[in-house]
Amino acid sequence: MQNLVPRLRFMEILSWRKVSCLRASSMADYPNQSRGGLPRFYSDVLPPCKGNIVRVLGDEFWHITKVLRMGVNDRIELFNGSGGLVKGCIQRIDRTGLDFMALEDPKVIISKSTQWHVFAAFGSLKGGRADWLVEKCTELGASAVTPLLTERSPSITDNRVERLQRVILASVKQSQRLHQLTLNSPIKVGCLLPIVGQSNLSFVAAAEATPLISALNFSRKESSGLIIIGPEGDFTEEEVKMMTDAGATAVGLGPHRLRVETAAMALLATLMLWSDAQQSQDP
Repeated sequence: MQNLVPRLRFMEILSWRKVSCLRASSMADYPNQSRGGLPRFYSDVLPPCKGNIVRVLGDEFWHITKVLRMGVNDRIELFNGSGGLVKGCIQRIDRTGLDFMALEDPKVIISKSTQWHVFAAFGSLKGGRADWLVEKCTELGASAVTPLLTERSPSITDNRVERLQRVILASVKQSQRLHQLTLNSPIKVGCLLPIVGQSNLSFVAAAEATPLISALNFSRKESSGLIIIGPEGDFTEEEVKMMTDAGATAVGLGPHRLRVETAAMALLATLMLWSDAQQSQDP
């Protein structure tokens, strides 16, 4: 099975710290695009300093010039999926790409939200439902999605990897995320147990478990957590016991039977709102 780790070449934030002209910033420095911000596009390489130029090719070049029909001297932003962001303008356009010139030093935007890692048994989903799950996880702000292999969902095809990567990038741009969602390699429940054991905050969706809201500790603050969703037929009792024994909290999502993607969205949306509220209470 092919590795599902993203093939996009993202620059690590730590490497950016070595560039003297780069400084950390907050999202408040950049306006919401829906309120007049500059159009934003992806580039795995950003100019290191003001006045430097990078080449924009491929789908982003097509989107800028053919779809939006932008031209020389138009201003745009580039982001690299690791928090790096820079404002600049189109300096030159030719048949194969365009030259982007930085009008300021690039910045690294530090994410302050709780990093939720979603483990979901979506290997058997049909008709674009896996795409939908990954797209909405991206929009809601999940840090990573990992296909989970269970007794009732033991495999996942690897021919959808490139499509899921395109879905993720499109959703990252649409939702104005600056930090890319990571699509990891599939993992079995047994291999998940050590990860649960090392996490201080893990929730596994299970039928007839304690309602999620009742299970939340509203005074607790963590920087990362795990969300675990089973297959259409739910986890087996043994699988749930293995995960709760490892430290996960079993939570219920209401009286109705939910699809995998619906359960993932209900759990992720609730926990994102909860964790964001917790973070906003920090002095």
